[in-house]
Amino acid sequence: MLLARTYPGQVSDETPQAGDLLVRIGAITFLIGALATLATVTPLFIGAEPLPSVFYWVCMLMGVGFLVAAAGVIRSAAAQRRQADAASAASSAT
Repeated sequence: MLLARTYPGQVSDETPQAGDLLVRIGAITFLIGALATLATVTPLFIGAEPLPSVFYWVCMLMGVGFLVAAAGVIRSAAAQRRQADAASAASSAT
């Protein structure tokens, strides 16, 4: 027997737009970099041994994630502008 509600929560029927994936990847990368920054700075405040230099390099992911997310936002804005221009041209042609 198939129940009407099989998924626990709301499901969005919105189609992904251009740049959405870049924004999500950028946000995840930013969060990884932010956690690495917290992990790197914490030993300095509590007087423990500093972490290896690899952790300092992982901190750079914070800036990379920000740039990737910004590229996704710009791509999404450009796609919306193209869509609005196409709709405007179609309405003025009729």
